[in-house]
Amino acid sequence: MSTTIVDVVAVRVPQDSWRSEARAVRVVWWRDLVRFADDRVRIVTALIQPLLFLFVLAPGLEPLSAASTDGVALTTFMFPGILCMAMWFSAMINAGGLVMDRELGFLREMMVAPVRRSSIVVGKCLGGTTIAATQGGILLAVAGLAGVPYEPALLLGIFGLQLLIAFSVTALGVLVATAVKQAQTFNLVAQVLVFPTIFLSGAMYPVADLPTWLGVLNRLNPLTYAVDAMRRLVFDHLDVSEAARARLAPGVTWWGWPVPTLLEAAIVLALGSALLTLAITHFSRTD
Repeated sequence: MSTTIVDVVAVRVPQDSWRSEARAVRVVWWRDLVRFADDRVRIVTALIQPLLFLFVLAPGLEPLSAASTDGVALTTFMFPGILCMAMWFSAMINAGGLVMDRELGFLREMMVAPVRRSSIVVGKCLGGTTIAATQGGILLAVAGLAGVPYEPALLLGIFGLQLLIAFSVTALGVLVATAVKQAQTFNLVAQVLVFPTIFLSGAMYPVADLPTWLGVLNRLNPLTYAVDAMRRLVFDHLDVSEAARARLAPGVTWWGWPVPTLLEAAIVLALGSALLTLAITHFSRTD
């Protein structure tokens, strides 16, 4: 009778440190980028809708709105709102991948890894932010066709706001994805969140002289501050009349006080940070 000796392979689990957590964040972030780069259909289709709004819907409505825009092309007016809308869709779709990972069992493999769950959420948020900002940057390349000048200060300002919007929306999407169990449910919740938020933000129409009830909802909508900050930034680099500015980019006011652009950006950043904290807290309690 022979005895078989089996060598035991030692498995070393790295100690919990900021380096191991940073590595986990980078892996989750890089995985999202690789999946996005390999899905060319997703890249193309994500650009079709905003381009249709800009170069089909806006010119089609131009004859109806020409009398009230004071010489500003409707495409130019809608450009900041369309950018925000495109990043909103992209960020929510990427966050929905977390639900698919749960259904396919990959999420459980990540959750049993010797890393904090907060690192998984942060990596997912960074991945969604990078992807949404990348798609926003592609749309930014056609700014000239929409009548927006290619001025470095303007483009850098818009891209900075894009990063804030992408981060906040991705954090919201991840929070929703940690709360729902099925992809169909996530899609329904995303639609309920997406369309009212976009329509109430002023992305498609001026927010001056709104009915009282609609004005209140507009001020409560966090996307309003992102759209307004980006639109005012664009109008600051356009040669438009004061009447056009007052009608199309009046700015957001609180009881008559105009909200500064920097405060609007801070509101978007604070909201994204709060949503990310909630997403981490909820995901850490998930079985």
